[in-house]
Amino acid sequence: MVISDAPDGGGAAVADLRRRPIARGDADSESRDGNLVVDSTSTDDSVLAKITGDENKVRNEAPVESVHSGGGEEKKKNFSYRPSEIPAHRRIKESPLSSDAIFRQSHAGLVNLCIVVLVAVNSRLIIENLMKYGWLIRTGFWFSSRSLRDWPLLMCCLTLPIFPFAAFVVEKLAVEKRIPEFAVVSLHIAITTTALLYPVLVILRCDSAVLSGVTLMLFACIVWLKLVSFVHTNYDMRTGTVSVDKVDVVPGSPSVDCSRELSLKSLTYFMVAPTLCYQTSYPRTPSVRKSWVSRQFVKLIIFTGVMGFMTEQYINPIIKNSQHPLKGNLLYAIERILKLSLPCLYVWLCMFYCFFHLWLNILAELLCFGDREFYKDWWNAKTVEEYWRMWNMPVHKWMLRHIYFPCLRYGIPKGVAVVIAFLVSAVFHELCIAVPCHIFKWWAFLGIMFQVPLVLITNYLWDKFQNSMVGNMIFWFSFCILGQPMTVLLYYHDLMNRKGANW
Repeated sequence: MVISDAPDGGGAAVADLRRRPIARGDADSESRDGNLVVDSTSTDDSVLAKITGDENKVRNEAPVESVHSGGGEEKKKNFSYRPSEIPAHRRIKESPLSSDAIFRQSHAGLVNLCIVVLVAVNSRLIIENLMKYGWLIRTGFWFSSRSLRDWPLLMCCLTLPIFPFAAFVVEKLAVEKRIPEFAVVSLHIAITTTALLYPVLVILRCDSAVLSGVTLMLFACIVWLKLVSFVHTNYDMRTGTVSVDKVDVVPGSPSVDCSRELSLKSLTYFMVAPTLCYQTSYPRTPSVRKSWVSRQFVKLIIFTGVMGFMTEQYINPIIKNSQHPLKGNLLYAIERILKLSLPCLYVWLCMFYCFFHLWLNILAELLCFGDREFYKDWWNAKTVEEYWRMWNMPVHKWMLRHIYFPCLRYGIPKGVAVVIAFLVSAVFHELCIAVPCHIFKWWAFLGIMFQVPLVLITNYLWDKFQNSMVGNMIFWFSFCILGQPMTVLLYYHDLMNRKGANW
């Protein structure tokens, strides 16, 4: 109750109201003729509910007089709220929008207002764009005759499962002690390296579409990460060191099998499951919700269409009418970057929602995969380091398990281990963009490595000011206003310079 922690003045007043008897024959409350009684001092549950803020007990806020006629029953609903007894101000409070209390309040109404304003403003912009430029979307954005020439990439993607099977055979031979340990390590290094270099060579030898190359490189990187986790985890199990599974699995859990049995079935499930960290068993849900999956598929189609619309109707015209940001006029480059930032932000948010929320949850539902923490509330990140811990949970868990903690176990300082993790991430970002574009300018690599000083800056600001807004604003500005539009312009113009023709 609110009143229980009030100062003595308010509490004493209410306690006095509780102890006061109902004066039925009081001279102040009964008229001289004895026919009408008004109990101005009586207090029932509704009165206390009114004073203490219990809305469930309040049914009528208006004072009602009780009529007493010879032998009739009384219905007392009188509120005794005396200004001299009940203080209106009982504790120190901040205004809801003050800096000390703003993050402790619910701002659902303001969020709804922002959504309404965004829908209205962007609807006007879409209508204005269509009236000015017409319908710019081409069917060739998704399907074109050029895509038929990408069959080598498709065949490469279909042959990628050979590498997990080869790793399983090596592990099976190692468990049965048929080959020595150094041979096991050498074979795994060869398998994982080939699994990554094979798609790179196929893409570089074929003049394929950029979108097809990016898709193949993403699949190849996922296979590589899963293979490393499979090999590393089984090495821990085989050598008798502390198993990584003990960190994630509670022994005796009814939904997770803690056994260490190596089987092709568990590896197959792991290769298609929405995780990068290998375990012999995972938490499972009891059944598949078919209607739920259908709804998510519809959302996936809708938001994929929104991404295509934003790309063709807004992003492509802007970058076609731009100059190289590092070679042209500085003010013009800033104007192009700021104009490109909003559609890039929308596409990025739609991509996050489609992949991390819709697609991974659909895949998890179809496979009855129980742990669906694919992301956290990264939009509230107080520092850049916190953003990278919450943005992509499958990769974050993989980094912790197979990069960060092994570095610490080998005596590498924490700061160096963080830099190594960013270095690995930067290499894979560069591979996924530079290889399909057939250009190696290292823009993606530098963009990821630039996060290291941003981590230091935002951590310093958080330690010094303890203000989450500063680091959060730096994160949004560096990613959405500056980083993404700049990267898009750099790669676009470098790609056009390589091809020597309009895209």
